[in-house]
Amino acid sequence: MRMLFMLRDPFIEADPKFLDEIRALGEVKIILTDQGIDKEVLKKEVADVDVIVVAVVKIDKEIIDAAPNLKYIMKFGSGYDNIDYLYAREKGIPVTNIPGQNTEAVADHTFGLMIAAARHITQKNQEMKAGHWENTMGFEIFQKRIGIIGFGNIGKAIAKRASGFNMEINAYGNHKDYKAAEKLNVNFVEFDELLSTSDVIVICTNLNEKTRKMINEKTLGIMKQTAILINISRGGLVDEDALTEALKNNQISAAGLDVFADEPTKSELATLPNVIATPHIGAATYEAVDRMGEGAFENLKRFAAGEELENLVN
Repeated sequence: MRMLFMLRDPFIEADPKFLDEIRALGEVKIILTDQGIDKEVLKKEVADVDVIVVAVVKIDKEIIDAAPNLKYIMKFGSGYDNIDYLYAREKGIPVTNIPGQNTEAVADHTFGLMIAAARHITQKNQEMKAGHWENTMGFEIFQKRIGIIGFGNIGKAIAKRASGFNMEINAYGNHKDYKAAEKLNVNFVEFDELLSTSDVIVICTNLNEKTRKMINEKTLGIMKQTAILINISRGGLVDEDALTEALKNNQISAAGLDVFADEPTKSELATLPNVIATPHIGAATYEAVDRMGEGAFENLKRFAAGEELENLVN
């Protein structure tokens, strides 16, 4: 079995024993993808592989067709919008993911972005290192209203943390878990109400054609001028040009962004002074990578043994 792993550089470094275990199942080829990969190079790399294990690289119809021996695609993480899983199904290729294992890491990172944006922490850190001492006023997170777009595992983990800040918690999403909402003191509201009343808006929903650019010129215009927008899901959920203009014009206060439409990003958005930008590191903790590695190994063992796979998405 020939396996191609396309993972973020630190993922490999964080869990070296994972690859030792995988090598017992077959031949392993590794491509580190923090700086992206040219599509023509990728098509050559997949030409002889049976299995692709991928984090963020796009596996579309063209790449699938370039891999005549391909029998299985695994998403090393939860969201699988970078994989054309419907076309893979047409080709008889199963696609699985590893859901829920990065939930706590992403929820932690959400609050890191939130507090950094509210209190200008990264800007002040840069100024201090340059020898500059100047006070800047910020906002408290305590007792503010948070609006969570998407109430899945990550949305619930964010709500749990928000309760520790005594925040009023509103959520919007198609799938409403009323039992969890009652336990976490979460109110479900309509989209426009969430946007217009929230001090902090967190995007943690899936990217699809209905949600693409759900944050745009119109929806940004509904938000408070003091609002902070956090995106820890997918860059395509936000119209980056519209958000850039809104932040330049102080239409909203700040943004904390871990994801971008194109990664690595060259967007002006990441350079704005009222943006806290991180390079898609929400899931990059030793604990989360270890859990995802365990999930990946278990399904690869199942595949090698001809057993039923867990967490099929197609």
